[in-house]
Amino acid sequence: MPDSGDHLAGFKNYLLLEKGLSSNSIQAYLRDVQKLQEFRFENEVKTSLIGLKFSDLQQFLKWLSTERKASATSQARILSGVKAFYFYLELEGMIDQNPTELLDGPKTGRKLPEILTVDEIDRLIAEIDHSKPGGQRDRAIIEVLFSCGLRVSELVTLSLEDVNEKDEFVRVTGKGNKQRLVPIGSVALKYYILYRDQVRVHQKLDPGSKNICFVNFRGKKLSRVYVFAMIKKLALKAGIHKNVSPHTFRHSFATALVEAGADLRAVQQMLGHESITTTEIYTHLDRTYLKDIVKEFHPRN
Repeated sequence: MPDSGDHLAGFKNYLLLEKGLSSNSIQAYLRDVQKLQEFRFENEVKTSLIGLKFSDLQQFLKWLSTERKASATSQARILSGVKAFYFYLELEGMIDQNPTELLDGPKTGRKLPEILTVDEIDRLIAEIDHSKPGGQRDRAIIEVLFSCGLRVSELVTLSLEDVNEKDEFVRVTGKGNKQRLVPIGSVALKYYILYRDQVRVHQKLDPGSKNICFVNFRGKKLSRVYVFAMIKKLALKAGIHKNVSPHTFRHSFATALVEAGADLRAVQQMLGHESITTTEIYTHLDRTYLKDIVKEFHPRN
């Protein structure tokens, strides 16, 4: 029978070849399973990973909480990785019954995402120095993030061929190398074209970044870290006291669509969410908005 190392190697290949996950995501899954290994060793559990039962995994969750002081959110994340591992074992016929099938993690609650209003986004943009080439690029970045709801990793890998200027669509390569088409608004397209045709065209580009939309002053692909730092700096200058990041624009994009009445399935597709339940967090409409809808459309008001 293969040992645990063989199981983990097979699991790694499954995540890479079947799920198409990135290297970072794969390492996160493997770290989750490694926590289970640590539990076995610390508690002298003689049973191998492949032989653990439901009761063993219940004790594992208790160990995470009491011994490792893991938060409910961390426990839920680790359990997700462990469940994926046992799903793989079941899929490959290595186990007859999945011991995680009825295993529930701690209740984490659902934290509502931080969002920016249009006014706050305008204030943030007003702090950009548009007289500098980098300012033109940063304005285009913010407009595209808000218009298309992209992840920062999707933004920095966006290529010139991905932007369909004529049909006003952007082809996005998301998690698992899955591609989707997202409309790009006229304002975002305008500032992207201005940057591309008036700034980027005059730069000497690194050979490996010739097709990348957004590049730094050395002509190389922007890093995720730069985009984070740029947005943090602008938010601070604008006096916006929120935890603003590139993902905040993604949340703001989705919230604006849902509050305006967009179909949740359409929003799911544009965000590239695998499950509709992930998208449902954006249904946190405020009470004032709902009251206004009732007053406007209900026949008895």
